Amino acid sequence: MSKQLLIRSAAALLIGVVVISTMALKPKGKKIILFGDSITQMGVEPGGYVDLLKKGLEPAGNTVIGAGIGGNKVYDLFLRLEDDVLAKKPDVVVIYVGVNDVWHKWSSRTGTDQDKFVRFYQALIKKIQGGGSRVVLCTPAVIGEKKPGTNEMDAELDKYAGEIRKLAAEHQLPLADLRKVFTAYDAANNPQDLEKGILTTDGVHLNAKGNQMVADTILPLIR
Repeated sequence: MSKQLLIRSAAALLIGVVVISTMALKPKGKKIILFGDSITQMGVEPGGYVDLLKKGLEPAGNTVIGAGIGGNKVYDLFLRLEDDVLAKKPDVVVIYVGVNDVWHKWSSRTGTDQDKFVRFYQALIKKIQGGGSRVVLCTPAVIGEKKPGTNEMDAELDKYAGEIRKLAAEHQLPLADLRKVFTAYDAANNPQDLEKGILTTDGVHLNAKGNQMVADTILPLIR
């Protein structure tokens, strides 16, 4: 073999080693699923919180998927968990549910009793972790934006948010405490004591500021 050919072979081998080493060192992008109700379903629209998370995470090679369906409660999430989440083999699953479990008690008598809510939520965590995914929890934010403690469903919503906080502590899971973040913001930025329009369009679903706040709260927990 000629000297020139040897040099070319050595150079090719070196390039191959460098390419393989670079591939090995390059971090694998994560698949993140936001799992919830209409707030998450609407969050995939431009400016929604899922869309904002996409913009913050996908440039680094991650994949962000919104898996929200309007009207869903915790047992709806459990029933569609296999097809909509586990089958996609995510690295991280963010559970954002609870508003309808409380709200529908008043609006249509189809809400979820507190003890059943906890059992279904526990089952969600167990199955998601059993599939090898990391879990991030979120407390439900608001049903009405008047002074904290004066909205019709505040007391009940506080109980359900409290149960999620307990689950996060029990399972040592990251928690986006949206209930705490939203009520604190409303208390400081709603001098006219409006029922909606501060962080929501209707007392529940998010406006631009609300979407940004949810994204800002969840993003550090995923990163």
